[in-house]
Amino acid sequence: MSATEEKQQGHRAGGYKQKNKGHKHGKHRTKGEVDRENKGRVSVTALTKKQRKEQRKMDRRHKANQLRRNKKDMVLTEKRRLGSRDGPPHLVAVVSLHAGVDAGAVTKLLRGEGAGGLLHQEQCITGITDSFGLILPRFKQRFTFLSYSTADMHSLLDVVKIADSLLFVLDSTEGWDSYGEYCLSCLFAQGLPSHALVCQGVFDLPMKKKIDSRRALSKITEVRFPDTRLFALDSEQDGILLLRHLGTQRQRKLGYRSRRSHMLGQNITFTPNTPAEGTGGNTGLGILCVSGYVRGRPLRVDRLVHICGHGDFQLSQIDAPQDPLPLIFTSRPVKLGKGGDINMLDSIEDEAPVRVLMKADPSSRESLQNEADVDPMDGEQTWPTETELLEAEEARKSKRVMKVPKGTSDYQATWIVDEDEEENGEIDEESSADDDDDDDMLDEAMDGEDDEINSQDAGSCGSEEEEEEEEEEELCPPERVGADQLYDEHLDETAEVEGLKRYREARANVHFPDEVDTPLQSSAKNRFQRYRGLKSFRSSPWDPMENLPADYSRIFQFKNFERTRHRILAEAAEEEEEGAMAGWYVTLHIIDVPLSVMESVQSGKPLVLVSLLPHEQKMSVMHVLVRRHPCNTEPIKSKEELVFHCGFRRFRASPIFSQHTTADKHKMERFLRPDAPTVVSVYAPITFSPAGVLLFRQHNDGIQDLVATGSLLSCDPRRVVLKRIVLSGHPFHINRRSAVVRYMFFNRDDIMWFKPVELRTKWGRRGHIKEALGTHGHMKCVFDNQLPSQDTVMMNLFKRVYPRWTYDPYVPSSLPWVKREVPVEEDDSDME
Repeated sequence: MSATEEKQQGHRAGGYKQKNKGHKHGKHRTKGEVDRENKGRVSVTALTKKQRKEQRKMDRRHKANQLRRNKKDMVLTEKRRLGSRDGPPHLVAVVSLHAGVDAGAVTKLLRGEGAGGLLHQEQCITGITDSFGLILPRFKQRFTFLSYSTADMHSLLDVVKIADSLLFVLDSTEGWDSYGEYCLSCLFAQGLPSHALVCQGVFDLPMKKKIDSRRALSKITEVRFPDTRLFALDSEQDGILLLRHLGTQRQRKLGYRSRRSHMLGQNITFTPNTPAEGTGGNTGLGILCVSGYVRGRPLRVDRLVHICGHGDFQLSQIDAPQDPLPLIFTSRPVKLGKGGDINMLDSIEDEAPVRVLMKADPSSRESLQNEADVDPMDGEQTWPTETELLEAEEARKSKRVMKVPKGTSDYQATWIVDEDEEENGEIDEESSADDDDDDDMLDEAMDGEDDEINSQDAGSCGSEEEEEEEEEEELCPPERVGADQLYDEHLDETAEVEGLKRYREARANVHFPDEVDTPLQSSAKNRFQRYRGLKSFRSSPWDPMENLPADYSRIFQFKNFERTRHRILAEAAEEEEEGAMAGWYVTLHIIDVPLSVMESVQSGKPLVLVSLLPHEQKMSVMHVLVRRHPCNTEPIKSKEELVFHCGFRRFRASPIFSQHTTADKHKMERFLRPDAPTVVSVYAPITFSPAGVLLFRQHNDGIQDLVATGSLLSCDPRRVVLKRIVLSGHPFHINRRSAVVRYMFFNRDDIMWFKPVELRTKWGRRGHIKEALGTHGHMKCVFDNQLPSQDTVMMNLFKRVYPRWTYDPYVPSSLPWVKREVPVEEDDSDME
């Protein structure tokens, strides 16, 4: 090629031309790269600086000041409304925290004429004798004082749920006793409103002892109440200062009651249903008329109301009677009637007729249905169509059908070994129908065998025990024997045996967590057929809708619980003009109420009502995050019946415990852990958070102990809680990475059944079953590293568990709390 032709064609680079790396330019992308990543999506057009409305510094400052001023005015308006003419009376609950103090002396001093009150309405609450209304024209406020005994803890918690302020009465030297400390623990866990501290008897002390007593008492109270003022109530002047403080102190908001309308029943009547209104004669139901002041949010007649401790009910109408405690400002002296009450004829006009505010519309009134409609035919097999028959025939020809245990899913069936097809198909139907507590039943059976052995041993050596008792009687004096018999009379032997058994189970669970012995007489694949192995507890899939129990057909669930909660709470906050407004004195007509509610009121228990938000009467699976209370040290087993205080609700149920993690699967805890937060899952009515939760355990003698406190977590029936069992075996012969393991299984069929499940050891080795040796349960296993001789081989199996449906809204009264002793053995040094 000539030079002229090469010049015309241009220069061509050779194959060895240097190619430099492109510059790493950071986040800069070409337009083509941006278009390929967006895939057709168009971003929002950003406002330029000219289009954006810029505010000057002074304008931004003025706007912040306006927002701050509006919020402050709203808080002051709400504070001044409480106890005024337009708001409800200031409800004050007097609580004594020491057995040696008298709450009646405090209320007697406050109701005296020297305290500034002009009107006393004795027993303003039906069934509660130590309650009165007080009007203070000097402060332009009105109060309702309620003194309730702390013996019944449930009633005390119900009163505190709706009280505006608490008045704690302390002892001048000790402050509070052990039971007072227990009451404070319950009240702080539930949510404490505004409060004040009062003590009496300090005025009678000498001056030096008076200063020392106040100083010592302040040192005691600053632990629980660091910012609360302590009042000495010994004179009428002290009473005036206390009333002024109660009326002007800052009100603490409680989330579970500020979003719902609530009421304390003051005047309560019951009218039984006539045979025409009932469902056939005297059914024990009737109309309960409850009069009181509406608090919190406006009360709507079409919403359901919940009576604490009794259940949910519907309203028929709301009336507006005359206010029994009007705030009157008059310049002339007020005449007192009989019993210290103001003569209402001289201060106000004649009683006005009762006005009907609103009546419920049956078409728009919320239903009492709390469970979903269950169709028993939903699970039945319908007659197949021709297309389904053809598809089934083709599937049968192309794929061999294997028999699997009842309740086995598709990906569970992949674990079944083909060689044992015929043996795997012969599964006992009775064993497959066992409930979720099959391993617990096996433990009980093993305990029964131990009891029989112990009884035989006891029968064989009965004569020796009789001889020992005779020797003890000879050595012990008669007085000592009588004292021991008197002590044993107050001891519940059944409770002692149950407590010792539970304590031993908890200790075994600490030392050997989740370990279960393989049965000798029955097959392990039948015993543990509901369990499966997981390659990884974190990442292995588990379908939350697989093999659900029949109780799940009775509950309700949300597609997105948090979104529904935000929407309902936002709608409730906007309902300002609907229903009976807060501060009105109204009468609620509640229909189909059992007679037991009125009997409870007549026995002296308070009647607390709360208006439910939408969906809060429906049953679902509720999850509560709690911590073990330090005052209780007894083991609390999963699925044991407990008493719940969840917001305004009080019920009994049998929950399950699980770990609090962010994964999609959560490990079940057999006992309530004392050192970590635990999630408690239970079938209960839906409650929108926030709401405090208290867990009590009731003993056979009627005493209920506080075992855990916490708050509402969520409502999620799809939360997977897995129960783990660990089958352990011991290395018999070790040859580097392979070993012969025994005592995990006791026949060849079980080894072949569980062969796909991975093994692990306590020293961190991982392996699998290679083959079975013989017919007595020996198996050859291969591990990823050398196996130490002192190591233990384990197999983890899992199954999903559910709480028991034992929901009961009727909770018996609690007797006063007493400190209990935990049974302790000699070798419990390692027990937490």
